[in-house]
Amino acid sequence: WLTSDNMHHQWLLLAACFWVIFMFMVASKFITLTFKDPDGYGAKQEPLILTAVTKVEEVHVPEEKHWPEEFQPTGKAFSGNLIHQPLVHMERLELLRNVCKDAALRDLSHTAVSKFVLDRIFVCDKHKILFCQTPKVGNTQWKKVLIVLNGAFSSIEEIPENIVHDHEKNGLPRLSSFSDSEIKKRLNLYFKFFIVRDPFERLISAFKDKFLHNPRFEPWYRHEIAPGIIRKYRKNRTETKGLQFEDFVRYLGDPNHRWLDVQFGDHIIHWVTYVELCAPCEITYSVIGHHETLEDDAPYILKAAGIDHLVSYPTIPPGITVYNRTKVERYFAGISKRDIRRLYARFEGDFKLFGYREPDFLLN
Repeated sequence: WLTSDNMHHQWLLLAACFWVIFMFMVASKFITLTFKDPDGYGAKQEPLILTAVTKVEEVHVPEEKHWPEEFQPTGKAFSGNLIHQPLVHMERLELLRNVCKDAALRDLSHTAVSKFVLDRIFVCDKHKILFCQTPKVGNTQWKKVLIVLNGAFSSIEEIPENIVHDHEKNGLPRLSSFSDSEIKKRLNLYFKFFIVRDPFERLISAFKDKFLHNPRFEPWYRHEIAPGIIRKYRKNRTETKGLQFEDFVRYLGDPNHRWLDVQFGDHIIHWVTYVELCAPCEITYSVIGHHETLEDDAPYILKAAGIDHLVSYPTIPPGITVYNRTKVERYFAGISKRDIRRLYARFEGDFKLFGYREPDFLLN
């Protein structure tokens, strides 16, 4: 009887131990499920969100834009990686700040916020947006976006092509049209952006558009500017052909190019540096888009500016934004290394500020 009683107590003790172990396992599982990040990337994403908030405070984006919200995945904002995209833009701004601090590049990265710069910046007061125009990187389409936002037309499709660049009819005020205090207020509070492109490919695009094809029928490029460049920079004066890319490169790379620039006036906006156009080291921009990644950058910019529900960036034809290395090498194949190096020396600030690598044909 005593043996049976002892065995009974042992079984009860063993059962109690199993019960305690079972409850401990249940409790552990509950704790794990309670504190586990439901999205699977919260722990890694948290530093990015904190960084994003810090960046926004630095660029003074207006509170009503609710910028931090765009760092939360929405499932529709970007065609690429939803987490990677904001990080790319933060890295671009960080690179810009670091290069701006480089004393060795100061002459190539800094410029005064002059009337020339303020003339390049278009204003959308209704949605608190500033857009700096950098020609030959798809700016026509961005101007259409702002024209619609300003209310001049109800949709991009309705805008006549001849109106887009007619600044008396397109409803796009320039920042230079405001008083000093109003300019300062907008620079401090508005969402600000511009687009860049590989500097050498942009120069090729400018040369083709203005001196070869000239689709907008602007005769002054061929009949006034081209002859001025040829007279100064063509080596073989007996040649009678029109402006060649070699002449154009020699003009742009000349350290004394400014005396011609003054004669050409605002037409030089199609080939001067991004630094001269937008003063990126003096003005704290919210986003810098790249032409090569415009398919992702355009919706990102619209989302960040809080206007993605109002307007869309026009459809981008396939392959139109891809960097054409073969084309660039072909255009520079007949140019002397001396002239290419002088050209690069002028545009080095643009290459470094926006993360474009030095062309391979300069390294050979």
